[in-house]
Amino acid sequence: MRSAKVTRNTLETKITVAVNLDGTGKVELETGLPFLEHMLDQIARHGLIDLDIKAKGDLHIDAHHTVEDIGITLGQAFAEAVADKKGLRRYGHAYVPLDEALSRVVLDISGRPGLVFNAEFVRSHIGDFDVDLIREFFQGFVNHALVTLHIDNLAGNNAHHQVETIFKAFGRALRVALELDPRMAGVMPSTKGTL
Repeated sequence: MRSAKVTRNTLETKITVAVNLDGTGKVELETGLPFLEHMLDQIARHGLIDLDIKAKGDLHIDAHHTVEDIGITLGQAFAEAVADKKGLRRYGHAYVPLDEALSRVVLDISGRPGLVFNAEFVRSHIGDFDVDLIREFFQGFVNHALVTLHIDNLAGNNAHHQVETIFKAFGRALRVALELDPRMAGVMPSTKGTL
């Protein structure tokens, strides 16, 4: 099993993330942020990744530090769990609709962090959750998971639907990229010989 557990403690947050990349979509989430938990559940269920995330942050200020640091810690756990990357399909993409909303996510487990994020949400908050933090979550993830990630929300007039299609598509794209290709068993999926 490709799994890892990472704890990251700062003066702003205390976070523990456990991942199993070969899971069934099981989740245990305690973040104090119900909307983010709903989105993390999408990653797990559509990516078939088991996630256990416990986070205590300075939510009395706002959710920024907690959301970003969950992304960072999840990225660290992902990088550890994916290990040497031999045999991976490496690339993944998915289009996911939800009613009027549609998002595309394309990723490369490249060893190089990069985020291109194109989403214009139709409102600034979903409940009390600031949608600006969606980008911060993914930026934290890519910086520490060392993946290249392109996110495009292509349609939508409901912010909840827009965000949910992004997270579902991210989970599906991860699932594809993380699959082990039997034709590439033991082989690094790069002409450089390293990722």
